[in-house]
Amino acid sequence: MSLLKESQVMKIHYITGIGALFTVAVHIKFRVIVPYGQSLSFHNVIMNYHNLPYVILLESILVLVAIHGFNGLRVMLLELRQNRKWENAVTIFTIVAMVGIVVFGTRTIIIANGFAFR
Repeated sequence: MSLLKESQVMKIHYITGIGALFTVAVHIKFRVIVPYGQSLSFHNVIMNYHNLPYVILLESILVLVAIHGFNGLRVMLLELRQNRKWENAVTIFTIVAMVGIVVFGTRTIIIANGFAFR
């Protein structure tokens, strides 16, 4: 089941962690510009979806955090047991869960974006 060596998987883990730190920092900078109460208003949240760079930033955060988080979960679960069947089951579970989270989050972004253009 292992298409990548564990060292390659860990490089992806480190890269996504650094990428997530960077994108979340940019996201926080976007939020600091607007007062907190105003930034949470419905109109302001929907207007964020008119801003294509911000939508790309949100999708990047979603993908990076999902990959990084589910790979971290995968590593922790692999430490519980050490056999091929368990490793394959954990890998499949984490990939399916990660894809599910990304699809659901992307769906949410698309729905909000469609609502913003009405």
